[in-house]
Amino acid sequence: MNLGAPEIILLLAFAALFAAVIAVAAISRAARSGTRGGAPAATGRASSPQELDARVRHLAATGQQIHAIKLLRQHTGMGLKQAKDAVDGLAHGRPIHHPALRPQPARHTSDHSGDLAARVRALKGDGRTEQAVFLVRGETGMDHDEATAFVDAVRDHPEARPEARPAGDA
Repeated sequence: MNLGAPEIILLLAFAALFAAVIAVAAISRAARSGTRGGAPAATGRASSPQELDARVRHLAATGQQIHAIKLLRQHTGMGLKQAKDAVDGLAHGRPIHHPALRPQPARHTSDHSGDLAARVRALKGDGRTEQAVFLVRGETGMDHDEATAFVDAVRDHPEARPEARPAGDA
């Protein structure tokens, strides 16, 4: 069987068309799964604990465990192992137990009101010590150990400082 120039050109055209169809299908599949270039579709700040929980669950359910772990770590201050265990637990029907995923009572103060120690004190009072460490790291540039030491040094009440008591009290 001898192929002439027109037949060869026709076969090459079909091969190019086939490659184009495959490329369009791959792009379409990526768009439907909510990803573009490997980045998670649900990024940005979660406006509530329920929204964060829903985003993490969606990412885990769509096979984007790494993005779910990253989102958890960004918003909760969890360590890598803790976040990975939490995301893996979702596949087994276990809920994520973390203070950042619990609804918080509405407060009328802004996140940046008061000094850093006052905000750390408030987070510690709510049982959110890891978030307090995360806050200190973000605002000061301290490493984890330095920020943990700072958070540990902040007293629950400013009056609890020994130097704040009158000299007559012993």
